[in-house]
Amino acid sequence: MKTVPQITTEQAAAMVKDGDTLLQGGFGMTGNPVHLMDALSKTETKNITFIGNNVGEAGIGGGRLLRNGQLKKMIGSFFTSNPEAVKAAQDGIVEYELIPQGTLAEALRAGGAGIGGFYTPTAAGTPIAEGKETKIIDGVEQVFVKGIRGNIAFIRAWKADTAGNLIYRMTEQNFNRAMATAADLVVAEVEEIVPEGTLDPNYIHTPGCYVDYLVQATLTLEDLGSSASVSKGKKVSEDRMNMAKRALQELKKGDVVNLGIGIPTLVADLITPEHGVILHTENGMLGVGPEPVDGGGAMNYPVNAGKIPVTAVPGSSYFDSADSFAMIRGKHVDIAVMGGLEVDEHANLANWAVPGQPLLGVGGAMDLASGAKTLIITMNHNNRDGSSKIVPTCTLPLTTLGSVDMVITELAVFKYIDGKLTLIELMPEATLEEVREKTEAKFVEQLA
Repeated sequence: MKTVPQITTEQAAAMVKDGDTLLQGGFGMTGNPVHLMDALSKTETKNITFIGNNVGEAGIGGGRLLRNGQLKKMIGSFFTSNPEAVKAAQDGIVEYELIPQGTLAEALRAGGAGIGGFYTPTAAGTPIAEGKETKIIDGVEQVFVKGIRGNIAFIRAWKADTAGNLIYRMTEQNFNRAMATAADLVVAEVEEIVPEGTLDPNYIHTPGCYVDYLVQATLTLEDLGSSASVSKGKKVSEDRMNMAKRALQELKKGDVVNLGIGIPTLVADLITPEHGVILHTENGMLGVGPEPVDGGGAMNYPVNAGKIPVTAVPGSSYFDSADSFAMIRGKHVDIAVMGGLEVDEHANLANWAVPGQPLLGVGGAMDLASGAKTLIITMNHNNRDGSSKIVPTCTLPLTTLGSVDMVITELAVFKYIDGKLTLIELMPEATLEEVREKTEAKFVEQLA
């Protein structure tokens, strides 16, 4: 077997040249090669095209490069978690391109596999698809996406052997596995390097043929930024909890369910082993349990899509982001519960962008909204100014076309029956008159 050279972070950083396209693994700070990025931030290298799910946190990971003015362009799915990235993009300081999370993962996998591109239903009919080639396949509009490759990839793994074989830990696979295949030069930052033959070949995630250099670097809680610790207790209003409780009623034993951030996250707190629901998180885990009670945080636990440490229930499994979104697009997720900004009479959803507000990221919403078998939206009935969020036609940038099955607000429950928005239930303390008054969209009443 070959022996992969072991180098320092400084030597690795020197391999990145002005104008290079850099792939950086990680989901938030989980599986993020923070030591390599820190070393790169101390160089004079500039005009980098950065590709990753997000640009780290402010001043951490890719956030260091952004703060230093080393980035020419950012390509990713969710920049909102780093306010500095949002401001740089909206002020025109750095070019940017938003790609839905699952599409980004698959584009990297395609690039690494020598595939020129692929068609996906994700983002069809939305602003993300504007200017792109589309095709109707089996009656479904699909968008063409080109495969992605980079000049160099910085990835993070848990263990490596001297032959370059890599093993990832918990939800640290995320984008790392695909990126390891999709660059001309791959540098893996790892916690531990062991002699070849030490790792069981059955458990290798990335074969050594993809890896050019190894860097040993110990991860600490400080390296993870806000991902380091367990979240604090939540203060939840009665209205929000009522919505979560109502959404829970739609989940059946054996269902594979993905819960978005916001109100949907509260549903997870209500699920018990007796419900028999299998929670899926798009960053690479099936069988998500409750938040841990100790303070170990992301050093000792996997994280969910909200970047919050969670536990693993018996029977759980871990995988990478490309496989996770293949589950979603392939209709292996039964129900997605998501938040919303607008839903209209035509079952269209807008939930990722508000003009003029510091939001810059689609995340996995577009993949989930179009890919889950059933889509449930939980949201406040009205905006703060009193305007309705259930409207005749969405005016905000669309997330998906015609995919919403149910809407749950603090006032009412709607379903789309025979293609029509239908009021099927009033929430506690709500009246029919109030729902009529506060709903701009036309709806059919079918109350029990």
